[in-house]
Amino acid sequence: MSFCRKFYTADLHLGHHGILRHCPVTRPYDTVDDMDRAIVDRINERVSAADILYVVGDFAISGDAEYVRHLFHSINCHKVLIVGNHDLDRKGRVNRNIRDLPWDIPPTHALETTDEGCRIYLSHYACRVWPASHHGSYHLYGHSHGNLSPLGRSRDVGIDCPDTRFAPLSFREIQESLLDD
Repeated sequence: MSFCRKFYTADLHLGHHGILRHCPVTRPYDTVDDMDRAIVDRINERVSAADILYVVGDFAISGDAEYVRHLFHSINCHKVLIVGNHDLDRKGRVNRNIRDLPWDIPPTHALETTDEGCRIYLSHYACRVWPASHHGSYHLYGHSHGNLSPLGRSRDVGIDCPDTRFAPLSFREIQESLLDD
């Protein structure tokens, strides 16, 4: 997998009507289509085709497989999914509309990567400790929609966090945000 830069985001909730009621401050859209277009546009403003986007859970919530596929292909970069609660079906399996997309690697419940020479643990859920947490690694998560404050080298990277401005962050931006706390 060859790419230029890495970006991190979570909780896109593409196609999800209920999220407009759940997050009215960060998602002040009249329709889900308007919200989805804004999310895709904000991502594409930051990434290029050679970049990789780590989606740390809750990519899309829609029964319309073609619509989900269209949104997936509208995002102009490589994509990796760390599975979130809304990416699963009622039996706890990755939803077919999500699983069958051409992700760079199959969707996974947690993942370790490196960026800027640092070790990063990705999980949709916030952890108190994570692999190498006592040795300087970072932990990026979603699920809390900006309602859980960063702690040490751990933070929510979801689009509903005020400092994400509804867009993915680079690791350097994430590091800077943690230094500000």
